[in-house]
Amino acid sequence: MVQQSGSGRRAEIAGAGIGGLTVAAALAQRGWSVTVHERAPNLRTFGAGIYIWSNGLRVLKAIGAYDQATIGAHIGPVFHTRDHHDTTMEEIPINRPGGARLITILRETLINALVDACRRSGVDILTNSEAVGATPEGELLLADGSKRPADLVVGADGVNSQVRDSLDLMMYRKSLGYGAIRMLIARDDGDVCAGDRDRYIEYFTGTRRILYTPASATDLYVALCCASDDKQALQVPADRALWTQSFPHLAPLVARFGDAGRWDEFEVIKLKAWSKGRVAILGDAAHAMPPYLGQGGGCALMNGIGLAAAVADAPDVAQTLRDWEARERPMTEHTQDTAERLGDMNFWPDDVRSQVLKITGQCREIAMERMKTALHAPTATQAL
Repeated sequence: MVQQSGSGRRAEIAGAGIGGLTVAAALAQRGWSVTVHERAPNLRTFGAGIYIWSNGLRVLKAIGAYDQATIGAHIGPVFHTRDHHDTTMEEIPINRPGGARLITILRETLINALVDACRRSGVDILTNSEAVGATPEGELLLADGSKRPADLVVGADGVNSQVRDSLDLMMYRKSLGYGAIRMLIARDDGDVCAGDRDRYIEYFTGTRRILYTPASATDLYVALCCASDDKQALQVPADRALWTQSFPHLAPLVARFGDAGRWDEFEVIKLKAWSKGRVAILGDAAHAMPPYLGQGGGCALMNGIGLAAAVADAPDVAQTLRDWEARERPMTEHTQDTAERLGDMNFWPDDVRSQVLKITGQCREIAMERMKTALHAPTATQAL
C-alpha cells in the first residue's frame, strides 16, 4: 500500500461505490484530503455476488483492502458454459499457475473492505449527501445548494450520473435489450450434482440464462437473465414454474428461489471524454458494460487507482486527466466491446449457439482475447 507525504491537495468524490471508494483510498494514501459524498442514508449494497479477477485483486492489494475483501471468498476451479441439454459447450480453467485468478465474494464484502481502507487512510465519507453537478473549474455541486471546491472532482455516481450529465460528456447510452434478476440464497448440496457444486456455471436455454455462482461457503449468487421483452421471465419475485420449465435439470435450485431480487437492464455507456477541466468521470458513469466478462467492478478498480496515481503530484490536473484517459481507456473499451459481443449469443438458436461455442471454446486466440483484461497489470500495482 502506497503511503506518501501530504500534498495539501483536496478531492471531492460523488459516489461511494467501487470506483469512488477505490480512488478515494488511493488518493488519501498519496497525501490528499478526500471527501466522498453518498446520496443514500447508508453504505449498504444490494444483495448480490461479484466476480473479481486477477486485475482487480492486484488493485485491492495495492490499496490495502485485499486481505479483508478475500476473507471467506469462493475460489472455483473452472467456469462452465452449458447448453439447453445441460451439455458443456465451454470449459475455462481458472486459478491455475500462470493463468488468471478469479474469486467470488458478496458485493457487500467488497464495499466494506474498500470503506475500511478509506477510513484507515483518513477519507471522510458523508451519507445523505447528493451531488447534482460539477464545474470544470473544480467544484462539486450538492443538492443542498452548497459548492465544494477541490483540486480534483470525481463523478463516480453510477449510470445516471448527475455529475457527468452536468458537463455534457455523454457520447451515447445504449440499452442492450437484455438484463438479469440478481439474488442471493443459501447454498444447498441438492442444488446441483456434487461435481458441479464449487464450479461457476452458466446455463442457456433459448434467450434465457441462469448463472450459478458460489460466493462463499454459505452464499449462492444467482442471476436469471432474459430479454427485456420477456415480461414473464423478468418478473420479481421470479416465476419458479416458468424457470423450471426452461431449466428442468435445475428444478431443485429454482424451487428455492425466494421473493427477493431485482431486475437490472444491461447497458453500454461511452463518453466523449472521461474528464472536463478538473472533473473526472469513473466507473459505470463513464463505461457501463454488460457483465459477461465479470469486469465491470474490475475496470472501476483499475481506473480508480490509475486516476489516483496519475494526479498524485501532477502540476496540471486537467492535462493529467487527459493523459490518464489516453492510458486507461483502451483496455476498458476492449473489455466493453468484448463483453457486448459475447451478449450477441443470447439471441442465437440453441443448436447454433451450442455448435459455435464448442468450436470457439477450443481456440486459444479467442480465449486470450477474453482473458486480456483479467491478465492485465493495472497501473500502480504489483504481482500478487
